[in-house]
Amino acid sequence: MLTTGFKLFFGFFLAAVTAAVLFGYTSGGSHLGPLTAGYKGAVGNQVGYTILLSAGLLALMLAVLIILFRDADAGAQAQLLGVDTVPAQLPVGASYWPMAAGLAAGAIVVGLVLSSAVFVAGLILLGVVVFEWMIQAWSDRATGDAAANRAIRNRVMAPVEIPVLAFAAVAIVILCLSRLFLAVSQEAAVYVAIGFAVVIMVAAFAFAMRPKITRNMVAAGVLLFGLGVIGAGIVSAAVGQREIHHEEHPSAPRIGPPTTAGSGATTERTGSGG
Repeated sequence: MLTTGFKLFFGFFLAAVTAAVLFGYTSGGSHLGPLTAGYKGAVGNQVGYTILLSAGLLALMLAVLIILFRDADAGAQAQLLGVDTVPAQLPVGASYWPMAAGLAAGAIVVGLVLSSAVFVAGLILLGVVVFEWMIQAWSDRATGDAAANRAIRNRVMAPVEIPVLAFAAVAIVILCLSRLFLAVSQEAAVYVAIGFAVVIMVAAFAFAMRPKITRNMVAAGVLLFGLGVIGAGIVSAAVGQREIHHEEHPSAPRIGPPTTAGSGATTERTGSGG
């Protein structure tokens, strides 16, 4: 039996794929390109086509995931547990995802004015937020036990979230530090790098000396550190890159006609030698 959640997300899948095909043909697609994802022709505007098609595939994945877990269907749970009464369902708990969705929407609006990179980043962030928000809403209603709901959610999302978040964190730190190193002078960049390494070493030493430190304190420290790095990267990007002078090595071959002084000296040596 097809559950309500499967019907909802499968409808989203059909709508997004249809929108992608229509968008592809109206933005320059040719032959069967929009129908075959570019295998038999052009897809038109690649950015818009990719976003719509990705949204459709994401909705399809959620539909399959929901049908596998029976959409947290109360009747299916009662049948599985061998009871006659329907298990109690808890209300959805508090969530920070609406705030993150507002941040993503703001980035999209700002990106329309500033740059396409900010716009695309806002779209990606909004897609991630919507996906996480839906998974949390689904897991909170999976059973009547809050601990079991958290275990279900972590079992589904931990294999995806941990590597993706680790990659994103490393990429953001590298990008922000590169902007900072390019904004300051060459000598100051060395001291900034040393200070950054010292901060990491001191924080690691402090965490190692206090094994009973709470998870909230660790999360607060990581959050403050991340906000500091991101803030420094944004300010450095706004300041701009310093002027880099390319010094010519003495042994490098000269390109172009010789200078006047050099030509005179060569003529003089040639005459004296003759």
